[in-house]
Amino acid sequence: MPAAGQRHASCTEKPVGCAYPTGTQVTTLCQRDVRADNSEVAWLWATCAECNREARRLAGVEP
Repeated sequence: MPAAGQRHASCTEKPVGCAYPTGTQVTTLCQRDVRADNSEVAWLWATCAECNREARRLAGVEP
């Protein structure tokens, strides 16, 4: 989920479909409270390293 200049991950339930609408307040896996940004450019931002590590840990891909 793009927000705050990076692509983050979250376990917060999505209100509609498979994305958070722009402006939706979400708590990320890196424990930040951010607002979603679904603009076309936002999807090109770099992935948050902390969210990536936690997502991989939750998926059982990394310890």
